[in-house]
Amino acid sequence: MRRALLAIPLLALAACSPAASTDMPPEVAERFDQLETALAGWEDAASIEEAHANAEAARNLITGVDGPLYGDGDGDGEIAGSSPVGLLPGYGGEPGLVHDPAVNPCVEADVLGGSWETPAERWDQVTAAIDAWEVTANTFPSLESHPQRIVGWATLTLASDSLDTALEYAGHARLHLDASTYAYDSCVLGA
Repeated sequence: MRRALLAIPLLALAACSPAASTDMPPEVAERFDQLETALAGWEDAASIEEAHANAEAARNLITGVDGPLYGDGDGDGEIAGSSPVGLLPGYGGEPGLVHDPAVNPCVEADVLGGSWETPAERWDQVTAAIDAWEVTANTFPSLESHPQRIVGWATLTLASDSLDTALEYAGHARLHLDASTYAYDSCVLGA
């Protein structure tokens, strides 16, 4: 049912996607697979500890060591999803697996959510949205990139002690991972 609900937004996303090209590195597809594994574990978590570990992995896979919030978010002594390079560019402009200017215009629009010419500003938007987020005021729609929104939901999960809440947040993150994966596949692989 959840995938059926995505059909309409994803069709709209496809409408803004130009013809596919093959100029993206194969590591990006592998990263989307790693994110899928982390998110599936987050969605299917049987304990808050398991949800935390998988949310941490998802966040770290997107930010990489040069992004904000990278590290042992659940405090268990291990860095789940440890990655020297994130999906998105680093805070100081370090290239991510998907980055300007190597990315095609379709991926820039649909995965990056626009230019990352000033990456510190883009990451500051994420941390500000997390800090301002409330149950009655979801600030994540203000973030231009679906992966940035996953970082937000993962961070909220890591701050929660409720498995039910963590699973709810995983559902939100799923929508954004599916949209990102669909955009990448449509833009680059022509799927």
